[in-house]
Amino acid sequence: MKLSWKVLALMLYLFCSKSQFCLAQDDGFEGQPTLPKGQEGCNGIYLSYNFISRTKEYPRVRNVTAQSWAFNSRVTIMNLGTYVLQAWKIFIGFQHKEILVSATGAVITNGADFPAPVGNGTYLSGYPQSDLETSIDTAGDLSQIQVKVQLSGTQFGLKPDMIPMPRTIKLVNDGYKCPGPIHRKNSMYLCCVRDPKYKAKEQKTKFLPRQKGDLLISYDVTQAYENNYMAQVTIENSNPLGRLDHWNLTWEWMRGEFIYSMKGAYVREVDTSGCIYGLAGQYYQSMDFSKVLNCQKKPKIFDLPAERAEDPELGKIKYCCRNGTILPVTMDRTKSKSVFLVQVFKIPPDLNRTAIYPPQKWNIVGVLNPQYECGAPIRVDPTEFADPSGLQAIKFALASWQVVCNISKPTKGKFKCCVSFSAYYNESVVPCDTCACGCDDTDKCNPDKPAMLLPSEALLVPFENRSAKARAWASLNHFPTPKPFPCGDNCGVSINWHITSDYKQGWAARITLFNWRRISFENWFTAIQFKRAAAGYEKLYSFNGTLLRKLNNTIFIQGLPGLDYLMGETKGSNPKTDPNVPGKQQSVISFKKMRRPYINIARGDGFPSKVFFNGEECALPTRIPMGSSGNRCSVNLLLLLLLLLFPIASFLLREIHI
Repeated sequence: MKLSWKVLALMLYLFCSKSQFCLAQDDGFEGQPTLPKGQEGCNGIYLSYNFISRTKEYPRVRNVTAQSWAFNSRVTIMNLGTYVLQAWKIFIGFQHKEILVSATGAVITNGADFPAPVGNGTYLSGYPQSDLETSIDTAGDLSQIQVKVQLSGTQFGLKPDMIPMPRTIKLVNDGYKCPGPIHRKNSMYLCCVRDPKYKAKEQKTKFLPRQKGDLLISYDVTQAYENNYMAQVTIENSNPLGRLDHWNLTWEWMRGEFIYSMKGAYVREVDTSGCIYGLAGQYYQSMDFSKVLNCQKKPKIFDLPAERAEDPELGKIKYCCRNGTILPVTMDRTKSKSVFLVQVFKIPPDLNRTAIYPPQKWNIVGVLNPQYECGAPIRVDPTEFADPSGLQAIKFALASWQVVCNISKPTKGKFKCCVSFSAYYNESVVPCDTCACGCDDTDKCNPDKPAMLLPSEALLVPFENRSAKARAWASLNHFPTPKPFPCGDNCGVSINWHITSDYKQGWAARITLFNWRRISFENWFTAIQFKRAAAGYEKLYSFNGTLLRKLNNTIFIQGLPGLDYLMGETKGSNPKTDPNVPGKQQSVISFKKMRRPYINIARGDGFPSKVFFNGEECALPTRIPMGSSGNRCSVNLLLLLLLLLFPIASFLLREIHI
């Protein structure tokens, strides 16, 4: 078929026009990417939550509230302001009994492992990209100014046609104000802006200033080589009532690192199988892994005993080797920290001196100590050390990260110690609450019934041996006897607070400590707070007591020299006739009413509002002993009033009849 010259000319024109358009696209001038709704006018940190999908999981059940669904969603954090966002941290207010299975690009701030229940909301911190640069400093490079976190997990209790969305989402970094999010059908977004009233400390470096907390952990790199580095870990107690005994520290390696050696501490399990059969074994083929200390992803580290302090291979580190005891500064400032060294080997692609990533998901626990929740490591100014030459010079760490741990208040059933109340005006003891420290076995007892009142001698008997005394006391005093019996408190340490006297000028009480555990507590302490009565504190007779006025008028109590060792429970010869005996110490404490003349001891002012043992807050009873003298006094006054009025009434009646 022959084509006319006009048709050929038209085809040639179109071809040239299309070629020019393609060349223009290849020239490297791409259009600005279209910003999602809400970003265009944001001059701060843009946050969005987008629900992607969900599918029904197994098992399939008819009960809608029990049916589980797998969900996928995405969180976007984008820096559209003029300030670098360092160590970003967000809160997502989940509300459908969610269990978070994974979060790419983030970790749970408190160090919890996946899968993690987050039905009441959770905090996420960035990893490995924890800082978001500004668009100005990066020429709009999206890879540096934003991060997208892919979330997957399980949720419950939703109808098939519902779109599960969190209650809220917000940025929780200091210095930012976040409005309520704008909700859409399957998304929500908001823009957090700088708080004009927030006064940030002047930063001399690009790193964040050090933060405050109850327990501060510093991870300082002191030496760095191509494939390994040396780090010093410092654990410092900054809470006046915080404490750790026999501490165990765990973290999680995120990039295949392993521990080659340590000084000042050791690992619970010397395990190299993770290296031999993993990526480390493939790269370090000539390494003798029998000399490697630990290759676990989550090593468990503990402090050395005091006799290893001068060990040339494991000890000779200042502040090490105290058997895991970290005291508060109110007791001994020199024993308020612990230090150890760790040599860490790396694997590809992190084989250069500057490719150093601290471990994540830090967690530290002690024996009958407060529950600490630790945040993610944040890069801070390099730590200063005294120069080893002894000269007046300062040596800086190559890189430093800080982990801030704060004490979390125990919830019901999660306490580790408890308190019982008693008084001279009531023969019954109000024991620790039922299941105050949890109940594992409730087949033969009732975890919901209140604890039964006891005679005072029952406090020296283990709970499993108190049933007969409790029944006899209930029968004698006509108290109800529930069936089955209430469960025990299951606490390792219990404290009895007994009011011994109450007079015009003052009052007195007796505090008794019971240790129901096999281990003994050295350098123990307890702290007591009152709502009104603490200002009248006068003296402790068998313990050493100090009134800390700046700390909510807390009475800080510790054993005298030679009496600072609370022994553990000892076995009896026969559990039925001779039960176990707890370790016990007690002292009388006196108060004056000069500063608080109107306090009412029997009505509750004489009972503590908070009690701590070795830093752990103890469970208090939900009731106090009631005195009967006041009621008797009311009856006697009424009877006296009737006796006085009777003659007057009789006289008036006679006058009326006359």
